[in-house]
Amino acid sequence: MAMSAADIEALIKTALPDAKVTVEDLAGDGDHYAATVISERFRGLSRVRQHQMVYGALQGRMGDTLHALALQTSVPD
Repeated sequence: MAMSAADIEALIKTALPDAKVTVEDLAGDGDHYAATVISERFRGLSRVRQHQMVYGALQGRMGDTLHALALQTSVPD
């Protein structure tokens, strides 16, 4: 079962309420997405830890209902 971009965004924003989140369906199939997540909560954290926080927000759906997610994270300017 595929996920919608809105579902992905909602899960991330629930875990990171201050985040600016954009999600793009790369293949139009509901399985391959690109997401950009900008959050102050990432400040001082490694890129790996930032990505772990986003994957954690997806509550185990990565690799199951969500096949692929190209992820970019950063802190606000």
